[in-house]
Amino acid sequence: MKTVGILGGMGPEATILLMQKVLAAVPARDDADHVPLLVHQNPQVPSRIKALIEGGGTDPGPVLARMARDLRAAGAKALAMPCNTAHHYAPAIQNATDLPFLDMLELTAEHLSMVGARRVGMLASPATRLAGVFDAPFAAHGLTPVFLDDDTSLLAIIRAVKASEGPIILKPRLRSEAETLLSQGADHLLVACTELSLMTDALPQSAARTDSLDCLTRAIVAFARA
Repeated sequence: MKTVGILGGMGPEATILLMQKVLAAVPARDDADHVPLLVHQNPQVPSRIKALIEGGGTDPGPVLARMARDLRAAGAKALAMPCNTAHHYAPAIQNATDLPFLDMLELTAEHLSMVGARRVGMLASPATRLAGVFDAPFAAHGLTPVFLDDDTSLLAIIRAVKASEGPIILKPRLRSEAETLLSQGADHLLVACTELSLMTDALPQSAARTDSLDCLTRAIVAFARA
């Protein structure tokens, strides 16, 4: 199998969750059946929120480019990054090496189109909206994003996850945000922040939903086992 390099640490729990999902996705009979991953768990990547929302943070691009080069030097045959917002800096990663980049946003848009989604309720960081990271892949697949009229509370939930606040308090708040998106006309919910991927069981059970992290997981497994 081919080794996939993970640009991680954004946030650390989300990266561990991706590893768990990749592990669970393989019907292994022995250790050697599992997907080989090289994980660059770097929580010191400059804040995407500060750079894209607050406008005064350090550019994460050069750090991500160095991580990509490190992963290539260590033997990775492809790169993946479990952070939706950080895909704003995907060009820096792609230009840093000659390795294929498993683009989580493209993979997600393709999946949403395949399952018949049209108006996609975005459970995402405001930075994702401000940077327009889903604009091109959504347009290519005929998808319309539905954003909260006020995403201040959703950003507070994301910050609380990063601060290790307990899910017992956060899950009802996330469910409320999801219900608001549905009331605004979303026909499908998208978990487009990997911090929120830690709490997908809080979403309304009757609503169609996709987690971008699941789309990336499938691509990693498929690439490694091809």
